[in-house]
Amino acid sequence: MQRKINLLLLLFSLIGGVAAFLLGEWLLGRWLGELPSILIVGLYFALVALGIGLGCLLAEIVSPRLNGASWKQRYLGLSWKLLPLTLVMALAAGALMEFVYELNFGGVKPVKAVVMAIDDSGSMMENDPDNRRYVAAKDLVAQMDEDNQVAVLTFSDDTTLVQPLTKLSGSGNRAEVLAAIDQLETNTGGTNISAAAAEALKVIDGNGSASTQGAMVIMLSDGVSVFDTQRELQPYVERGIVVNTIGLGLGGQPGSNLLQDIARETGGQYYDVTDADRLGDVFQQIYDALGDRTLLTERTDETVDSPYYAAVHILALLLIGALLGVGLGIIFDNRHLARSFGVGGGVAGLIAGLILEYGLSGDSFQDALIRLSAILVLAAVIALFTGIIPVGEGRLSRRGRRDSAAAAAQTQVPGRRNRSSKGF
Repeated sequence: MQRKINLLLLLFSLIGGVAAFLLGEWLLGRWLGELPSILIVGLYFALVALGIGLGCLLAEIVSPRLNGASWKQRYLGLSWKLLPLTLVMALAAGALMEFVYELNFGGVKPVKAVVMAIDDSGSMMENDPDNRRYVAAKDLVAQMDEDNQVAVLTFSDDTTLVQPLTKLSGSGNRAEVLAAIDQLETNTGGTNISAAAAEALKVIDGNGSASTQGAMVIMLSDGVSVFDTQRELQPYVERGIVVNTIGLGLGGQPGSNLLQDIARETGGQYYDVTDADRLGDVFQQIYDALGDRTLLTERTDETVDSPYYAAVHILALLLIGALLGVGLGIIFDNRHLARSFGVGGGVAGLIAGLILEYGLSGDSFQDALIRLSAILVLAAVIALFTGIIPVGEGRLSRRGRRDSAAAAAQTQVPGRRNRSSKGF
């Protein structure tokens, strides 16, 4: 028996996938970081289910090859009613898999609290006369996600806690932090990095959630200080608190070596800045490296090279794809199609998971193309697995076969009048 691909089903499925991609990218660009990522990812996959599901349904309406004409005549209305169920299934599957993917195992602790320790000693009047460091700090606070906490302290001879750790999700909290930074100005005095490190740790200790969720320190200075690196950083090392340091106008001076030692000892990065106008970019670079872990974006936290999270990522897409396929089978009220769609969805999800895991790079344009490729694979493989039909035949649904059999039996009974005919 010859078999051929249902090209119409494939075409409409791909068109639906492209439409879902466009809506999904708008969703990511507008709401990722502002709404919970679990919800965003769930909605993204719900849109994928809607696009592919509508494509397959419209293809069957135009040419009912999977279930036959009986399905279109009798059960199309039911298929439309079952479509929302597929969306709910995809949303639930995406949200659940994202929840599992975001769980932290093996001591992984996502950084949500950021303490900015900013040098305001007298030497800053020469290295940063326009106070660009405060502008950079404000720009960073404005860009932070709502699930972050931020604290600001300044230091010269002594330290001043300008703003304690504050959740940015609260109403008016972000504005409060920005207003506090607005009041900062350069003071006279020397550079006491030891006092700054001690105060930053005290700020973190004073907030239970920061200690639980993970914290990071951004320390900016243009001077040198008496500092016992091994002794004073021991609490940071024991608790895995990273200190990223920025040296402003230091070059090869001794202060640069100290800041490098602090960063290296705590697992952070040192940034050498000669022009204060570049501080905004450096602050943002440090924040961007905090880490991100969603099914749809590059994994940039400390699990970036984790084979465990790579496997979870791929397996999550496999399960989402399989459930998406089963949902499409439900739309057509056909157990045979549900199995075919489910198998195709599982294979498609596996391939899509591999594409996302090894293709996402952090470049926004390239990552969008990778997500498009994954969606098109989902749409194409599901359609191909289900749309290969015998030439000249369609797969009747369970109800369609029953109706056709009943009609055939009726025409074979001797003496029975055909109710659809006239004149008898």
